Amino acid sequence: MNLHRRRFLMVLASLGGLGIAVVTRLSLTSHSATKTTFHNKGVNLRQKQQIANNSSSQKSLERENLSPGDIRIVVISDLNSQYGSTTYEPEVDRAIALIPEWQPDLVLCGGDMIAGQKRSLTESQIKAMWTAFDRHIAAPLRDSGIPFGFTIGNHDGSGAVVQEKLIFQNERELASAYWNESQHDPGLSFIDRGNFPFYYTFSQNEIFYLVWDASTHIISPQQLAWVEQSLASDRAQRASIRIVIGHLPLYAVAVGRDKPGEYLNNAEKLRSLLERYRVHTYISGHHHAYYPGKKGHLELLHTGALGSGPRQLLNSNLPARKTITVVDIFLASATTVYTTYDMQTLEIVSDRSLPEIIFAPNGKVFRRDLR
Repeated sequence: MNLHRRRFLMVLASLGGLGIAVVTRLSLTSHSATKTTFHNKGVNLRQKQQIANNSSSQKSLERENLSPGDIRIVVISDLNSQYGSTTYEPEVDRAIALIPEWQPDLVLCGGDMIAGQKRSLTESQIKAMWTAFDRHIAAPLRDSGIPFGFTIGNHDGSGAVVQEKLIFQNERELASAYWNESQHDPGLSFIDRGNFPFYYTFSQNEIFYLVWDASTHIISPQQLAWVEQSLASDRAQRASIRIVIGHLPLYAVAVGRDKPGEYLNNAEKLRSLLERYRVHTYISGHHHAYYPGKKGHLELLHTGALGSGPRQLLNSNLPARKTITVVDIFLASATTVYTTYDMQTLEIVSDRSLPEIIFAPNGKVFRRDLR
């Protein structure tokens, strides 16, 4: 093991919470030569690394362990704690401090950034949660010049409807207000932001991203018409790769989340739609368990939780883990490489240690290296 990395890990392990501050200083030092701004987003990762390799900064975990693709994305999800909480688990702060070390072009979040979805929460409590999210997650990423794409989760602004009325209308309005304030600019190159932050499209580095509102198990017909129109567009079809992001997954993968309502209705129909327009990967959260799946021609990145309540995978005795995934994208071959870390140990999760097949109530999901 490289001496710098050994010292890095020893400091992190031995200092606990204080280690986060140390990591932050190391990250900022290592990343200073490659820091970008939102006005200069889309710099190719290879260019950024060439700059870093020519600097005298400390070698980072990213450069030791990972083989960079043309584009690098860091994927996080389910960051929240108990209802109304304005604090975050140590793994969340640790992850945000480490992200600049991996020099990503983009961070994607699978939703549940705050801890809402409770009718007794007051407007001031909900605003306080978004303020805490900004302090712990959004502001550090903005300060590092890293664009942030996300999908709204059920705890951010659920789209649940009863008798044709939104149950959490207030939470959705406050989520929209936060994200549409200029000081909270996520740094994305929007194509269609007419319904931002609930569903929207953006592009970066030859990749087309579509975010849909999967904060409940139903994607409305109106939204599906927009999805099809967006994916059929010249802008989408000219892209090297198309990626869709939503909170609920198509298929269940986690213990306790394998009941109707915890995954999207009409999964096969939705998958067929995404495959028709050659979507490469669907990224989701909500199940709090990392699983790199594939169904048909569609890759399925089920993102693990960083916040409270990680869950076990179905058909597995493996322990629940809090994870973060680095995705390296190779444009010429349209392939991706995942490197997923257990954020409590910083060990890499071996995909081959995960179940070969997840037997979900609504269909089988195969580990992506097998089909």
